[in-house]
Amino acid sequence: MTKLTKKRQAFIDAASAAGYTSPLNRADVVAIVDEFGDSHGFSWPSWITADMNRRLDRGVFDVPELNGQDAPVAAKPAAAPAPAPAPAAPAPVLKTVETAPQTQFNLTAGSYVPDRLGTYVPWGHFKDVEAIIKSGIFAPTFITGLPGNGKTTMAEQICARHKREFFRVNITAMTDEEDLIGGFRLVDGETVWQDGPVVHAMKRGGILLLDEVDQGTPKMMCLQPVLEGKPIFIKKINQWVEPAKGFTVVCTANTKGQGDADGRFAGAQVLNGAFLDRMAFTFEQGYPAVATEKKIVKKNMDAHGCRDDEFADMLVRWADIIRQSFYEGSVDEVVTTRRLIDAVSAFHIFGDRLKAVELVIARFDEDTKDAFRSLYTKVDGDAVTDNAEATGTEVLGTDTKCPF
Repeated sequence: MTKLTKKRQAFIDAASAAGYTSPLNRADVVAIVDEFGDSHGFSWPSWITADMNRRLDRGVFDVPELNGQDAPVAAKPAAAPAPAPAPAAPAPVLKTVETAPQTQFNLTAGSYVPDRLGTYVPWGHFKDVEAIIKSGIFAPTFITGLPGNGKTTMAEQICARHKREFFRVNITAMTDEEDLIGGFRLVDGETVWQDGPVVHAMKRGGILLLDEVDQGTPKMMCLQPVLEGKPIFIKKINQWVEPAKGFTVVCTANTKGQGDADGRFAGAQVLNGAFLDRMAFTFEQGYPAVATEKKIVKKNMDAHGCRDDEFADMLVRWADIIRQSFYEGSVDEVVTTRRLIDAVSAFHIFGDRLKAVELVIARFDEDTKDAFRSLYTKVDGDAVTDNAEATGTEVLGTDTKCPF
C-alpha cells in the first residue's frame, strides 16, 4: 500500500477510528476536521477534496485508504510521438504543501440597505432604537413582545431611514456556527469559503438582526465575542475578523429568553444567561395605541386604493377588545397588527368586510373563530347586512352582548 505523508495518515487514522469508511461526503470531511484536526495535527484535506480522481459525485469523494486500499490513480494519456532530444535541464524540485481550500469572501458590491416602506408608521420604541443605531456605538439590543407588533419591521425601517446596511438572520433550532459565521461551499467544482451573515455585517459595519432569537440553541454561543463587539477568530481559515465601525446587533423574540410556560410559542428556548447578559438594552414592545393603529391600517388601505375609514376604525376597535380580553385571560388568541394589515389586503381583493375578517381568523380553532366573528358583527353591524346581501342569506339580527 502507498505510504502517506504524516498529516494525511493522521487524517486517515482519525477517520477510521471514528468509524468512517469510503466514500466520504463533504459533511463527513468537515466533521472529521472539526473534531480531530487540532488534536491529530492535520488541516483541511485538499488532497482529497481537490483531487478529481477521487471525486465520485458533487461533494462525494473516494477515500479507499479508509478501507485499507491504495489511492485512486489517474489514467495515463496515450503516449505522444517522442520529440527530438533536447539538452538535459536540471529537474525542478517539487514541494508538497498541505494547503486549505481556496478562500472566497462572498462580499458583493451591492447594497444591503432596505427599502423604505411608505406604509410604515413609527411608534413604540422606534425613537429609542433609532437613537442607538444612529449613535454608532456597539450596544446589542433585545426587543421582546407578542408576535405581529412590528419588532422586526421597526429595526428594518430605522436602517432604511438612515441608509444603514441591514442583515437579517432568522434563528431556528437548526441554526449553527456555519449558518452564522460561514463555511466551505462547492462553487463551480472548487471548494471555497463563504462568509456567513454575521461576518458580512461585521466587515461592512452593518446592523445584524437575529430574528426569533429565542428559537436558538446553545450552538449560538459561538456569538459570544460578537456580542461583546470583539474580533472573532475563524479557525477553519485561520483568520481574525474585526468588527467595522457602526456594527451592532439587534435581537428580537416573542419571549424574554426564559422559555415558554404556556406552550404558545412552540420551540422557544431558555437562552443561556451569559448570552442574555450581553444584551446592553432590552425593550418590551406591546401593540400600538388605537390612534396609531388606525393610522397604520389607513396607510395600508391607501396603498391598495381601498380607503374605508369606517372599516379601519371598526377593525382596530375589534382587535383592541380582543387584546384586552387576552390580557385578562378570557381568550387564548390575539389579533395582531399584522393580521389587521392582512385584513386590509383581503378587503382590497374581495371588497367584503366580513369576509376579510373571516379570512384572517380562519387559523384559530372553531370556538375562537366563532367568538371573534360574532364580536366583529357586534362592532360592525353593517358588515352582516352587506355579507348577507352578497350571499343571499337572511339576517336574523345580532345581540350586542360581548361573546367573551
